[in-house]
Amino acid sequence: MDGRDKPDHDALRFSLAFSPEIRVTQARFSPIRRAMVLAAGLGQRMRPITDTLPKPLVRIGGKAMLDHALDRLSEAGVEDAVVNVHHLAAQIEAHVAGRARPRITISDERAELLETGGGVKKALPLLGTEPFFHVNSDSVWSETGRSNMSAMAQGWDAAGMDMLLLLAKREGSVGFDGRGDFFRGADGLLTRRGSAESAPYVYAGVAIMKPELFAETPEGPFSLNLLFDRTIATGRLHGLVLDGQWLHVGTPEAIAPAEAAFAAASRVPLQKAHA
Repeated sequence: MDGRDKPDHDALRFSLAFSPEIRVTQARFSPIRRAMVLAAGLGQRMRPITDTLPKPLVRIGGKAMLDHALDRLSEAGVEDAVVNVHHLAAQIEAHVAGRARPRITISDERAELLETGGGVKKALPLLGTEPFFHVNSDSVWSETGRSNMSAMAQGWDAAGMDMLLLLAKREGSVGFDGRGDFFRGADGLLTRRGSAESAPYVYAGVAIMKPELFAETPEGPFSLNLLFDRTIATGRLHGLVLDGQWLHVGTPEAIAPAEAAFAAASRVPLQKAHA
């Protein structure tokens, strides 16, 4: 190759910096750097285990459910996670104390349990102004070779979305016997099950959302369902279907099936998982 055939690196850098299409793509595929992890719940359906152990510290596949969530956030590029605490709070604090990635900040709800929405509103000063992951600490699933949280970050489009939910298929999920939560259109937009007998998708406990969604929300406890309904009404609630199997661990009886499913998924050869 002579000098005339060499690529013009300066021109390429100029194109990468100033091409509108590439700028949008780069912004869209940037990692989500912060997360809110909900670990304050009472875990009432998991009693008597949760009389002495907070539900996020129940172990599945040899690891606390909270660590499954935090490890997957770390793999997806999250650097800072806010973890809220209420029930048996000292155990959660001690468990995450030595964790280096993501860096953990505690949001203390000992005085009042604020639910899935109110807990985030309290923690907003710690979460900053950029979109963040919202994760139930008891959300556990097997993966088929790719990171579902990374896929969510790659699929996030702030121009067209206010919230992106991770969805599990109702049929095939382990330990779930409900009727489902959402229908998903071809464009990824979600609608509620409503009066339908069933819906094909279940909220898997992971979302990406904008902090400005919490403007004009109640003080004190409130459910994230309020924001689901608001973003459905504005046509800005989207869903990404989980690549893997969701493990719904709601009761002591659900632990053994979840363990078995997790072990079975771990034995799948990597090349088969990618097939």
